[in-house]
This record gives sequence, structure tokens and C-alpha cells, in this order.
Amino acid sequence: MKIAKIIAWVGLFAMTAVLLNGFINGNFGQDGGELLRNPWGIVSLVDLYVGFALFSIWIALREKNVLISVIWILLMMVLGFFTGSLYVLIALYRSKGNWLDFLLGSRKEQYLSKYLEG
Repeated sequence: MKIAKIIAWVGLFAMTAVLLNGFINGNFGQDGGELLRNPWGIVSLVDLYVGFALFSIWIALREKNVLISVIWILLMMVLGFFTGSLYVLIALYRSKGNWLDFLLGSRKEQYLSKYLEG
């Protein structure tokens, strides 16, 4: 779990740095337009949002509270893997070294009882 925490921290710091750089030095409208004119820019955006959607499935599966799930997913779609890194870090620390708690979150007992019974 230590390696996962290190990777999540590196991701959080890296995403913080590049987001700050983009907001400080970039022009979202102009730069976004250039990205959309480039075929590989479109590929990158589709790839990115497929990843966001898949990661969001995990968030939705972990969270019992629908509102909390929706907030995390909206943040994921806006701030990308800054949010993903933060979510993973929180989940890792809350799980206290238990991988099942990390993977299944607040629905662990629900999933275990459902699949162990039947």
C-alpha cells in the first residue's frame, strides 16, 4: 500500500503543478481550440474522458451516498486526475492497509454479504 500512496502523492503533486501552469500561463479557449484542431488532440481527449468515465465507475461503486458520488464524479470530469489522485489518497488512508476496504469503500459489507451468500 506504501507504493500506491507514493504514486498517488506524485500524481497529486504533478497534477497540481500542471493545472497551475495551465491556469497561469495558458488560455483555455485558445489552447483548447488548437487541441480540437489536431487529430491527436482529439484522440487524447477521448482517451482522457474514457479514463475519467471508467474511474468514475469505481467511485460510484465505492460510495453509498449518491450525492457524494456525484460530487466526486463532477470534480473528476472538471479537474481530471488531480481529483482521481486525491480520491485514491483519501481511500488509501481511510482503508488503513486493508485492500478490500480500499477497493470496495463504504459498500464493502454490502458486496461481501451479497457475493458470499449466493
